[in-house]
Amino acid sequence: MTQATARHILVETEAKCEELKQAIENGQDFADVAREHSRCPSGRNGGDLGSFGPGQMVPEFDKAVFNSDLNTVIGPVKTQFGYHLLEVTSRN
Repeated sequence: MTQATARHILVETEAKCEELKQAIENGQDFADVAREHSRCPSGRNGGDLGSFGPGQMVPEFDKAVFNSDLNTVIGPVKTQFGYHLLEVTSRN
């Protein structure tokens, strides 16, 4: 079964998500931004979600993780929890 490892940042608004994406694309470290801004408990760990397979996350998140390039900032991705920036760090 395919497995992915990823990290994410969860915020309340699409505008905040876009702002943070721009900051990361301009050189800020994804993990540092996650620790400072993410509303998810994983933010304390730089947004690290560990390893998971298809169907273990909400559908919008799942689709983004398993259909994107590695090591690129993806998002905003809207889910029932808010807006996410994602970075898939590996997939096999």
